[in-house]
Amino acid sequence: MDFELSDELRQIREEVRRFGENEMAPVANEYDEKEKFPHEVVEKGAEMGLTGTSIPVEYGGAGYSTLESIVIAEELYAIDPGIAGAVLGTSFGCEAIMEFGTEEQKERFLPDVAAGDKISGAAISEPDTGSDVSSVSTRAEKDGDEWVVNGNKMWITNGSVGDFFVVLCRTDPDADGRYNGFSQIVVEADRDGFEADKITGKLGIRASDTAELLFDDVRVPAENLVGTEGMGFLQQMQFFDATRTGVAAQGVGIAKGAAEGALEYAQEREQFGQPISEFQAIQHKLAEMFTDIEAARNLVYKSAWSVDNKEEQLTTLASMAKEYASRVAVDVANEAVQIHGGAGYVDDFQAERFYRDAKITQIYEGTTEIQKNVIARELLGKGI
Repeated sequence: MDFELSDELRQIREEVRRFGENEMAPVANEYDEKEKFPHEVVEKGAEMGLTGTSIPVEYGGAGYSTLESIVIAEELYAIDPGIAGAVLGTSFGCEAIMEFGTEEQKERFLPDVAAGDKISGAAISEPDTGSDVSSVSTRAEKDGDEWVVNGNKMWITNGSVGDFFVVLCRTDPDADGRYNGFSQIVVEADRDGFEADKITGKLGIRASDTAELLFDDVRVPAENLVGTEGMGFLQQMQFFDATRTGVAAQGVGIAKGAAEGALEYAQEREQFGQPISEFQAIQHKLAEMFTDIEAARNLVYKSAWSVDNKEEQLTTLASMAKEYASRVAVDVANEAVQIHGGAGYVDDFQAERFYRDAKITQIYEGTTEIQKNVIARELLGKGI
């Protein structure tokens, strides 16, 4: 077993880290406080190829593997999760187009996203449908050579800044079976009847845009159907294998950033005439934090390798990685605040922001409880 990253990947990691320290860290508080999407930072990220890390080279992207992409994610999320999500999330939803889209769709949508000229999104959750994806009620009906979309989507990343969205719709309400009759359709934001309402007041990742989407007789051409009609739910489940591994990498990055900040603070902060890092209680906290991060990182790397190699355990590993890494993120961020004491409860240090940002990793792309359900289901051989 080879646990070494290639020289090229280590170099990429160092360059990405410098980008985060130079372009993200100085403005992180500002964008968090204002709940503002960091367009300027995204533009700079596009120049480095960070807006299309997984998009194939032939469509203008960097063509990175899942493993390479999660190493990048870890570094940026260790600097600031909100801005990292904005930069790397500009291509969210493009995974479906890359995996199931036609050549025409790939050429139409992917290059602009890779160049940073457009932002994509995936519209799945609804006000009454979060974890239960099979209960999606947004409908798309065929009318001649067009699809007419009606419905409501909630908690959509890039919702108010996105240029197009891959929307999970019910296209055949009479289809047999709970998981049949769904399709994925690209809906451009400039279509008549489309409306986005930005959601504010979020606990964390406040620089990342989130919105509610409304579709009122939105007409799109028939060629906007992604993949096979009626197979959207199954396509979505494959989509989660990659995105859940990505969220797991976010968790590792958040934990890393929080732990590194706590380590530095513990060596500088003095109590009773000595740095608090000299106290065994603090040393034990740090030892546990960094051990948990290393364990999570290795699980996430294995999950990424599994996705890249289409390994049969990839669904199980993706859910294991997300469940564990997100738990580590929350636990480590909590301990980081504790080590900072009162200073960790205000925004003078990053500890409180990591603490707020960590929680979302246990919620989006399937809650912790859903991940445990998936793991158990796969172990018991029950499939979907």
